[in-house]
Amino acid sequence: MSGAEGVRHAWPGRRAARPGQALLELALILPVLLFLAFAVVGAGRVVQAQLGVSAVAREAARAGAAGLSAGTGRARGEEVAAGYALGNGSLGLLVDGGRFAPGGQVTSVVTYEVTFGDLPLLGWARVRVRGEAREAIDLYRSSR
Repeated sequence: MSGAEGVRHAWPGRRAARPGQALLELALILPVLLFLAFAVVGAGRVVQAQLGVSAVAREAARAGAAGLSAGTGRARGEEVAAGYALGNGSLGLLVDGGRFAPGGQVTSVVTYEVTFGDLPLLGWARVRVRGEAREAIDLYRSSR
């Protein structure tokens, strides 16, 4: 055995790793990483719900203005809400035809509460999103 084979060379400025150091570092950083991952998923749910609520409000107002009554808009809004999976029971949809006549305006207001009960660390959180849209009733439409 030559003299070079049995000698361990240490890199300059590098300390020898202590047993368990990596496990301790992982235990310290893992909760933070998990919280960040769940927060990103939660933020994605809020954005998806906001997009859905805006679409429901827009479609409800449009259908209400094009239909024979504001009730037509409500039915269309519920269809769109089902398409966006806004179905936890907290959807609030108000379609107001005001003075439903040519030249009038249909307004729809939609609220929805996003819940995170299935996400660890965020089960306590609730976020309410809201959307509103207005659509003019055509001046030259028939009111029958």
